[in-house]
Amino acid sequence: MTHASDVGTASRSGPPAIDDGFRTAPAVHEVRNEEDLLVVRHAVRAATLRAGFSIVDQTRVVTAASELARNAYVHGGGGTLAIEHLARTGAAGLRLTVADEGPGIPDLSAALTDGFTTGAGLGHGLGGARRLMDEFDIDTAAGDGTTVTVTRWAVR
Repeated sequence: MTHASDVGTASRSGPPAIDDGFRTAPAVHEVRNEEDLLVVRHAVRAATLRAGFSIVDQTRVVTAASELARNAYVHGGGGTLAIEHLARTGAAGLRLTVADEGPGIPDLSAALTDGFTTGAGLGHGLGGARRLMDEFDIDTAAGDGTTVTVTRWAVR
């Protein structure tokens, strides 16, 4: 199992990574085809609106979700995206968990490097999602798939 984690990778400060506040049960969306990718984008956009994110942060979260869901679909053969609302004093947040049961990522360090791709893409998906969110965590193992969990906080 290969693991990478970053807390506070975004360019702004926010609440600490410890989540001791309110959270909802995750809403889980299947990612099995191109239409599911659109459904996920709309669901994440709606969640950012409910959480009170600025238009800029809405775009960041939706972009990260889209990149991660597309990776699960293209490289992992499909998967799920779970949306979880978080709340604590002075802040609301969203946690997105994208999981697939694909082949895993053989070289996680390379996959997090901009420009690295095993397909026809530009190779900015994982690294871009990492930069767009406040917290980034990835677990992957050969033959066991990949799970990426990202969190973004909207400071009120």
